[in-house]
Amino acid sequence: MSGKHYKGPEVSCCIKYFIFGFNVIFWFLGITFLGIGLWAWNEKGVLSNISSITDLGGFDPVWLFLVVGGVMFILGFAGCIGALRENTFLLKFFSVFLGIIFFLELTAGVLAFVFKDWIKDQLYFFINNNIRAYRDDIDLQNLIDFTQEYIPMQVGSDVACHSPAVLKTPQKMSSTLSVATMPGKNQKSISRL
Repeated sequence: MSGKHYKGPEVSCCIKYFIFGFNVIFWFLGITFLGIGLWAWNEKGVLSNISSITDLGGFDPVWLFLVVGGVMFILGFAGCIGALRENTFLLKFFSVFLGIIFFLELTAGVLAFVFKDWIKDQLYFFINNNIRAYRDDIDLQNLIDFTQEYIPMQVGSDVACHSPAVLKTPQKMSSTLSVATMPGKNQKSISRL
């Protein structure tokens, strides 16, 4: 044999187009999330007055769409073009970025287990701040209402949550929003009607 080398692609076509197909889906999902986030900010008037980003009293759910959409867009683009063109730089970027995300999630899970009491306190503080800003942001209102409607929450005492009357008529529980109070303040109930 006189030194003939295989000149075809080094990656199997099935694997190449499988990775390409999934990354195209994630790329378009990233674009969709970014579009939804920008549309929501446009509807709230944030894009016309950029300084109003810092004026929000609580957590703005639009940030979640923008961050997730941006990460998905970048990863989808790198994986899609890297697989299609067999670009080793983009494929290495894609795999390293996925590895970093995996290890960050793993580290967050371990830290959440180790510091669960501190996280409960921070989560309680975060939720109370966002509930105080309930009427200031329509997106936050919708997020809190959705959470109350679909995720079982402890409203007052265990007797109130697990009483047969509440379990038989869940619309009564979702028609009001219990606002958590800080010491020294009156507890109030805000009706969604």
